[in-house]
Amino acid sequence: MNTATAIEPRSEATAETLAAFSDAWNRHDLDALMSFMTDDCVFHAVAGPDLFGKTFEGREAVRAGFQLAWQTFPDAAWRDGEHFVCGDRGVSESTFSGTKADGTRIEARMVDVFTFRDGRIAVKNAYRKDRPPVAKAA
Repeated sequence: MNTATAIEPRSEATAETLAAFSDAWNRHDLDALMSFMTDDCVFHAVAGPDLFGKTFEGREAVRAGFQLAWQTFPDAAWRDGEHFVCGDRGVSESTFSGTKADGTRIEARMVDVFTFRDGRIAVKNAYRKDRPPVAKAA
C-alpha cells in the first residue's frame, strides 16, 4: 500500500476524512480506499437485487465491490463533494458521472451514508438519483 495515500489511525472520523476518501475514489486508488475501511467493513452498492442494493461484506468482498465501480464505469468521477460527520455517522454528497462500455453515460447526484468505528469506515451505504442516461457528448 502507498502509505502517502493511507489515513493515519484516529479515534474519530472527520469531514476531512471523507474528503480524502472521495479523493481516493477520483484517483481510482483502491489501496487508499481500503485504508479507510475497518476489517469487517460493509458496502451497500447503489444497485442490486436486495433492499440495500448489492451488499459486500468483509475487506475482500468490499474491495471487489469498489473495483466493480471502475469496471462498470472506467471514467467514473465524483465531483462537487460536500461532507459532514456527526458522531459515528457521516454523509458525502456529490455528482457521479461515468460512461459504460456501451456508451451509456450517467450523471446524477448521489449520497453516501457512513457509519464509523475507531475513526474508520465500517459501513458505506451508497444512494444515487435514478436519472435516465444523459446524451452522449458530440
